[in-house]
Amino acid sequence: QVQLVESGGGLVQPGGSLRLSCVASGSSFSINTMGWYRQAPGQQRELVALITVGEITYYESFVKGRFTISRDNARNTVYVYLQMNSLKPEDTAVYYCNRQFARSWDYWGQGTQVTVSS
Repeated sequence: QVQLVESGGGLVQPGGSLRLSCVASGSSFSINTMGWYRQAPGQQRELVALITVGEITYYESFVKGRFTISRDNARNTVYVYLQMNSLKPEDTAVYYCNRQFARSWDYWGQGTQVTVSS
């Protein structure tokens, strides 16, 4: 059974930090490059960061140096984390994890809301 469960979001002041967690089970997630995506109100979902099985990472320019993606693989399950530092109001969005190249019609979890506001 495919499952994607994101958690760790919340309300934080500008400059603050949050750590997001994702549990991805089933559908061979553990052998895929995984990523964090986000969708702000009225905007399309966008990629934030990726991590390969070998833990090579990639970051979009707007989070590079502020966010860190990591993962732990277990049998049929992968745990993906996103450490977010120096948060800005423009980071406000619902954050999702999924495999690289996930399409809008693929299975997505409910996401976790991150709100950066004073």
